[in-house]
Amino acid sequence: MTYLAPRQGLFAIIVLVSFCLQTLLLVISTDQQLTKNREQKGEQTITQLLDESRLSLENKDRVSLSVIANRYTSEQDIASLVIKDGKGEVLVPVGNAPMQKGITLTQIATDGDAVIGSVALTLKDISKGEIIAMQWPFVIGSLIFHLLLWVAYGYIARPTKEQINALSRDIDNFRRRSPVTGTNADDDSIINGRLSHTTFGEGQAVHSEVDNYLQTQHAHDQNVPSFIRNSTASSSDTPYDKIDGDNAVMPKVAKLSATRAFDSVSVQIMFHDEYRMLERLTPEMRTPYLALCTQLLNQALTELLKQPLLSGVSAVNSPVFDEHGACAVLKANGSHAKVALAGVMLAKLYLMLNKIIHDKHIELSRFALPAKAGVSDQEVAMKQLLKTVGRKEQLLILVPNAGLKQIGNHVQVQNIKRPTTVYERECAVFDGGNAAMMERLADVRDAVLMGGS
Repeated sequence: MTYLAPRQGLFAIIVLVSFCLQTLLLVISTDQQLTKNREQKGEQTITQLLDESRLSLENKDRVSLSVIANRYTSEQDIASLVIKDGKGEVLVPVGNAPMQKGITLTQIATDGDAVIGSVALTLKDISKGEIIAMQWPFVIGSLIFHLLLWVAYGYIARPTKEQINALSRDIDNFRRRSPVTGTNADDDSIINGRLSHTTFGEGQAVHSEVDNYLQTQHAHDQNVPSFIRNSTASSSDTPYDKIDGDNAVMPKVAKLSATRAFDSVSVQIMFHDEYRMLERLTPEMRTPYLALCTQLLNQALTELLKQPLLSGVSAVNSPVFDEHGACAVLKANGSHAKVALAGVMLAKLYLMLNKIIHDKHIELSRFALPAKAGVSDQEVAMKQLLKTVGRKEQLLILVPNAGLKQIGNHVQVQNIKRPTTVYERECAVFDGGNAAMMERLADVRDAVLMGGS
């Protein structure tokens, strides 16, 4: 998509003002030059007329004076001509001086020391329209030049893809910037060591117009989730449950059994990227950031499964982050393995790690995104729940009663407010953990950071 140059309308006004000022200066300078030329011509005309009419003026020959005066007033520059005798009486008035405004030149005719008469010559004024008509090639050329200047600005000054990506990143930093909460010197040194492996540009404040534009683009980019489009399930096998305010649909069983059996859970991590900043990053900036997130998640998974509390739980895959997030699958190797608790602890652990990394990036004016997580044995349903009701740094849990029993002694949960689907009614939101579990997670978090440094 090609974007317009910034403030192109304002630049058009500047170009228009420049054209008008240039035309005005042209008219003023031309008028002054023509006025000076007409005055010189008028003085020469009066001198010549007095030489021709001296004898007729001495004799007060009105007929001869009228013939001479008419010959001179036939010129376009002369509006009127008045010849008077030595006593000031009008002998010959020629032209329509009362109807014309202009410069009047007067000269006295003498014979020795005696005044025999006078001549008053009125020159026509040239209107501004006549001047513009005389200079039309210059005016048209100036107009074309200013139009070309405006078009060239619109082409040259329009933002490039790299600039748009930089603006998107800066908007995210600007909107999410907040005071960094307490991190001690050890934490800072650990995080700085990890951040030194990534390269991201410096941030700067941007105009609210761009912010509004990106919000508009975000509104146009909302589409049906890809996992729904790619679904191969038929309507006869899987009924659907509509989601309020959206055309998306969610697969729905006739009855979501709370006693369903499960032996594995998926831990899904998604970026809270409401303005779609990540996809606007260049690959040189996006790839190191996703690699950092992948490294954090895999180290968190490795360190967490060392806990005796999670004995019997193993990782099925090695999760990798892309622009849609990452998914880690955990499996219970025995009936006593607390796979649901392991999933909740892994999700919460990563949110804790991401919060530290995100805050540090923002403090250094670098790109970072907050995250949200979900734990469930229903992977497709949880992915949709994270997109529709998941909030920044929130942990959603959708497991049967056996899973809730595993986590019941360690965490507190609450229900989603105003649910609209079966899955939303059954889904719980992480609302805190007991002191022992949070201390254990803090120890694992520090082990991950120390290992990464």
